[in-house]
Amino acid sequence: MAKISYYTEEGLNKLRNELNDMKTKGRTEIARQIAEARDKGDLSENAEYDAAKDAQGMHEMKIAKLEEIMSNARVIDESSIDNSQVSVLSKVKIKNRKNGMEVTYTLVSEEEADLKTGKISVGSPIGKGLLGKKVGETTEIKVPAGMMEFEVLDISRFLE
Repeated sequence: MAKISYYTEEGLNKLRNELNDMKTKGRTEIARQIAEARDKGDLSENAEYDAAKDAQGMHEMKIAKLEEIMSNARVIDESSIDNSQVSVLSKVKIKNRKNGMEVTYTLVSEEEADLKTGKISVGSPIGKGLLGKKVGETTEIKVPAGMMEFEVLDISRFLE
């Protein structure tokens, strides 16, 4: 069974644009590379031609994977998100109980995750550990550095 992923409207549009670019510009560029390599003579001993054909195969695999992701993508209606507990597209302010550091994350799908902008995947250790938690609750999460304990300070919607 295919895995359904949830996206913001912005995230789904980004995927749609990436797929369109791969199908148009990407395919055109690879076709140009193949034509250039073909013009260089004997195909049986043409490493450039082989490399271009391999690149074409990889490119088509990426397109197929993106099409599969798109076919199982769903847009989340942010207005229907329950802010009483952490869920996909929740903006969560947490406090590290060990060092007192506070940080805010938005839980998103794996494809939309971007730590620089504060978006973490619901499939990440911290994302999984926060799902379903309510304000005031604490959770112990196993991360690569060991066990960490976090307290949920605030939950809001993604767009707030």
